[in-house]
Order: sequence, then C-alpha cells, then structure tokens
Amino acid sequence: MIVEPETADLPLSGIVVVDLTHIYNGPYATFLMAMAGATVIKVEPRTGEHLRHRADAASAGVPFAMLNLNKQGVTLDFTKDRGRRLLLKMVEQADVIVENFAPGVLDRRGLGYETMAQIKPDIIYASGSGYGLSGPYRDYPAMDLTVQAMSGVLATTGFADSPPVKAGPALSDFSGGVHLYGAIATALFERERTGRGRKVEVSMQEATYASLSSSIGMYFAHPEDGPPARRGNRHSGMAESPYNVYPTRDGYIAIVGNHDRHFQQILRLMNRPDLFEDPRFLGLRARAENMDDVDQLVGGWTARHDKESLADLLLEHRVPCAPVREIPEVVRDEHMHERGALVWQDHPQLGEIVVQRSPMRYEGSPPTPLKPSAKLGEHNREVYVEWLGLDESELESLYADEVI
Repeated sequence: MIVEPETADLPLSGIVVVDLTHIYNGPYATFLMAMAGATVIKVEPRTGEHLRHRADAASAGVPFAMLNLNKQGVTLDFTKDRGRRLLLKMVEQADVIVENFAPGVLDRRGLGYETMAQIKPDIIYASGSGYGLSGPYRDYPAMDLTVQAMSGVLATTGFADSPPVKAGPALSDFSGGVHLYGAIATALFERERTGRGRKVEVSMQEATYASLSSSIGMYFAHPEDGPPARRGNRHSGMAESPYNVYPTRDGYIAIVGNHDRHFQQILRLMNRPDLFEDPRFLGLRARAENMDDVDQLVGGWTARHDKESLADLLLEHRVPCAPVREIPEVVRDEHMHERGALVWQDHPQLGEIVVQRSPMRYEGSPPTPLKPSAKLGEHNREVYVEWLGLDESELESLYADEVI
C-alpha cells in the first residue's frame, strides 16, 4: 500500500488498518487513525454500511462523509467463503483490524481474533461494543440511546420535574470511539517495543461512566438521599452559582461563576454594588444555597442584552461564559475555521458541507489534506489488484460472483 506523501511524517504513517466498522463508534476511531497518517481500508457490505442506508430517509449522508474522510472504500461479502478468504488475505498485510459488530458475530464466521492471530501473530484486533465482550449485558443490543439509558446519562439529564432526556450528541458512541482509538494506539506502542500483537476492546458503557463524576460524587456524598435529581443546566453537584443558561434578547447565554471574583464582576457590570455584602451572595456556599435568587438576579439582567455582545462584555472582564449557538452558527465558527479544525468541502455527492479534522495535532506536520468519503466500492481495484495482487480476471470474477 502506497503511503501518501502528505501523511509520510505523521505518527501512524505506514500503518494499514482494515476497518470493518459501521455507524459512529468504530468509524470515528478509524477516522482518527486516518488523520494520524494510517492507511485505512473501509470494508463495507456490497450494499453499503448502515449509515449509508440511513441517508435515504434522514440526513445521514453528511455524518457518513464526516466519519469516513481519507479512507479507501471497498465492498466485500465475507459471509461467502470466497469473501472470507479475501478478508483473511487482507489481514496478512494489515497492522490493525477494527470492528464493532455485536459480540461473537465475527467469531461465529471464523473471523475472530484467534483466527486472525494465527495468520498474523502481531495483528492488533480492536473491538468496540456497547457493553463489552463479557458480562451479563454482553448480548444486549446497544445503540447510543440505550447505552445512555444504562449508563446514567438519561437519568442525570433534563429538569427535575420532567422525564429523563438523552444528551443531544451521540455521547456514548463517540466516547467509545475515542477510547477505542486510544486502545489501538497503546497496543501499537506495545507492539513497537515487544513485537507482540494484542486484542483490545472498549465498551461504550464503560467509556461513558467517568463523565458522570459530578453526579456520582453527589450520590456518595449523600447516599441517604437516593439518586441525585436532574439539575437542568445547573451544576450537577449543585456546588456553583451562577452556573446556568440564561435568557437574552436573541437566545441564551451560558455563564459560570466558579469564583467570588466572577460574581463580583457580574455585579459591577450590573451596577449593583449594593449587593456586594448581601449574605445570600457572600461566598460559593451561600450562592449555591441561594441559587434561585442568583438565577433570578442574573437572568433578569441578561434578558436585556443580545447574547454575542453580552458574551463579549463578560469575557472582557474574565467571566467564563459563552453564547448558546445554534447549529448554523456552530458549523461557521470563526475560531475553528481559523485553526483549520473545520473546513468547507465540495463533496462529490453532497455538495458544499463542513467537515472536521482530527482534534489531535502533531507538531511539525502540516494538516492532512481532506479527501471526501469514498463512493461505495470506489477503491476495489486499488485494494484488491494493486495491493493484494489479484489479477484483473480475478477481480471480474469477484464482481460476477457477487463477492464484491
């Protein structure tokens, strides 16, 4: 496999990844690998992975494009014996295999770690799943929503007087994907030192758990009170105030006052020096105990301003805050575009869209040029003929036999 010149000095340059993943979890892990210089071969069923099918009924075309930048795309039906043999031939020349099928699926097809390690002893075999490869929940169907429910995210999101609410982003999927990337990179580091391959796995549930630390802290501080209540936009540990989302004339603004001087600056900007010695507001503990009064005071003030100009004013006075931005504002964020974290791309199927680079940056290496997600089976010939060494007649036979 030819290393692209623009990725030759990146940390994972020369590493070949066979990507059997779908939807969000696994594809994000392999996207991060591609952005670190690895050659990633995305293997899809002949009809395409699940996220392509979602695009027919929803807006999944853009997510597919975002998560599959800079990957080579091939099709393969490895439920057929010939397809299975072809996949194992790819394993012989690969460094990493990544999959996020339900636990046991690839083992039943003779494509588990034990089989692949016999063919390539130093292979890194990475498995992402909802609940892990062992334990009572192993075979539970896992999607981001169900993992959020099982991990406590839903129970801690929303307002106390309303039903649980899922986190807007696919929190568990992407947390699992980031951790899966970390496990793969760690295993590659070990292989570099020892020459040994390894199987690694990441559970979305386990990857999500630590993000609940504030709510878990509340529970252990007061276990007699039972589960911590949902706090809406307030601090999960109820330890800071102001800490909320407040109304403005044209939307909302998030303000955090985690230090006395932050609140004092807000009072100065409000022209309320008379409240400096108000016992309700003296110190973090007092403000936390009187947060309804704090929120009423701050919210009444913010409602008279526009969110962007108010954010500028507060930031000028070193008060942590941010305007609550809608998606059209987020994709045009001037800071992220200035840093090259977001890029406008003329996608061959989707037109002008905004795509992201990896959040991981490698000093001394220029940003990797972004290549659009591949059409279904776009790189079949490059991978099967130019990399694996099949001849043209074999390629045509694979098409004719509906293996690719």
